[in-house]
Amino acid sequence: MLNSREVPVTASTNRQGLRLLISSRDAAALRHLQGCCQRIPGLLVNTRLVTNGHTDPLYGLEQMPDFLLLRVSHLWREELAALLQRPAQERPPLLVCGPLNEREGMRLAMQAGARDFLPEPVAEEELVAALGRMLTEARTNSGTGGKVVAVINAKGGSGATLLACNLAQQLSVASKGTLLLDMDLQFGSVAHYLDVQTAHSHLDVLQQVDELDSVALRGFCSHFSPSLHVLGGRSSELCLSQDVRLEQLDTLLGLARSTYDWVVVDLPRQIDHITGVTLEQADRVYVVVQQSLSHLKDANRLVRILRDDLGVQGNRLQVVVNRYNKTAPVTLKDIAETLRCSDLQKLPNDYAVVSESQNTGVPLALHSPRSPVALAMRELSQELLGTEAARQGLLKRTFGRLFRG
Repeated sequence: MLNSREVPVTASTNRQGLRLLISSRDAAALRHLQGCCQRIPGLLVNTRLVTNGHTDPLYGLEQMPDFLLLRVSHLWREELAALLQRPAQERPPLLVCGPLNEREGMRLAMQAGARDFLPEPVAEEELVAALGRMLTEARTNSGTGGKVVAVINAKGGSGATLLACNLAQQLSVASKGTLLLDMDLQFGSVAHYLDVQTAHSHLDVLQQVDELDSVALRGFCSHFSPSLHVLGGRSSELCLSQDVRLEQLDTLLGLARSTYDWVVVDLPRQIDHITGVTLEQADRVYVVVQQSLSHLKDANRLVRILRDDLGVQGNRLQVVVNRYNKTAPVTLKDIAETLRCSDLQKLPNDYAVVSESQNTGVPLALHSPRSPVALAMRELSQELLGTEAARQGLLKRTFGRLFRG
């Protein structure tokens, strides 16, 4: 039987607080972590000293905590593997500390859902800051429950911006509000795709995001339509990745979730703190690829990084084949087998229609609603919305639009 001890913190009397479980095999480390965490208002802290038996820090709990702070031991492989065996929806947001310096350990921690890793000795200010971010995310997400969709190219020019803009426009029709966020800091083209003028840039918003509310965020955005807002950069300003702090972007995504039903993020083709934070929060990640060996090679590398290093697993990750041509030498079967992805999405090769749509700044559903590529975009958005309307009759689709509005 598991020998564990759970000690509620007497300093916290707020029964509505969020529950943190600290699990460790080291009693001294457990006391230090408890002392740091009990000073955080609104957090109910329980501790678990594991002295034998199971390596799963959540084993035998009658009620799951809202957060888990795991101080790994020399058995870190077993402890993290035990968490990974649980379904993702049954694992609470995770913070990891302890003797975990190996690359394999960091990868396992991210796959298990770790929001952050704190090396020892754990500094109190770093621990409090990390838990504060998790608290903010939890409280923000408990509101409207908006979804974040990230779109990224497997290779430059694959069509990620095309997908992001048109997907956002489709989602805005079926929702009360959609935000299209352009995070390509230097060469973003979302504003051009939708022919909107950016009075304020994402850098303006990020620099004062801690003081903004939903009304202010909407005011900073450009409005393509009442339900589709756009936030991107200005062509006249140079923005570098180091100009954006991780905490700022994390807060912006949380605020956007609470303000809009959908947040579609057009990501640059790179792996850094900007893409990392976004991919961590994303409910769905679309990787856009085309049918060539060079695209397939880059897509294979990117998908491996997303799955193995960033923990984007299961149906959170979807591959979209843009400009699909059934006679191309690289087939859907080749892509599916190489990327280990059986459920591929396709956008047909409709170059003339797409080019006209981009040049005029009018989304495909408005520019050429009956074109094959517009219909494929609609089907993608319907799949994301969780409805079968796109695959059923015209009457059902019409009723669906009426009752959603």
